[in-house]
Order: sequence, then structure tokens, then C-alpha cells
Amino acid sequence: MRERVQQVIEKIRPLLQRDGGDIQLVDVTDGIVKVKLTGACGSCPMSAMTLKMGVEKQLKQEIPEIKEVISV
Repeated sequence: MRERVQQVIEKIRPLLQRDGGDIQLVDVTDGIVKVKLTGACGSCPMSAMTLKMGVEKQLKQEIPEIKEVISV
């Protein structure tokens, strides 16, 4: 599953990089994906919305087994 998650993150990454941010996959355990938002995304007040409405939504859409995405 980690490989599948990484593939989806690679699709999302250019959108975050366009705004000066980035995302790193930290871990995937029991349907919980842990990521680290870096660059502009790490300190952005909208990062929680980006995480849930962007990253989590896309991951759940492409990999239904995903339960949640959290930032670490």
C-alpha cells in the first residue's frame, strides 16, 4: 500500500510545490497515512484544509482502504 500512496503523493506534489510547499510520506499503517508538510505548507494557516480537502480526499478517492491522513 505504501507504494500506491507514494504514487498518489507524487501526483499531488507539483500542486504544493507551485505554492512553495512540499509533502513527504512518513508512514502508512493500518490505513492511516502520516505525512509531513514542508516549505510554505508547513507554516501555512490553510495547511489543515490542504491536508484534509486536498491530500486526504485524493488518497481516499484513489485508494479506498485509506482511513485518514495526518500530519506529523
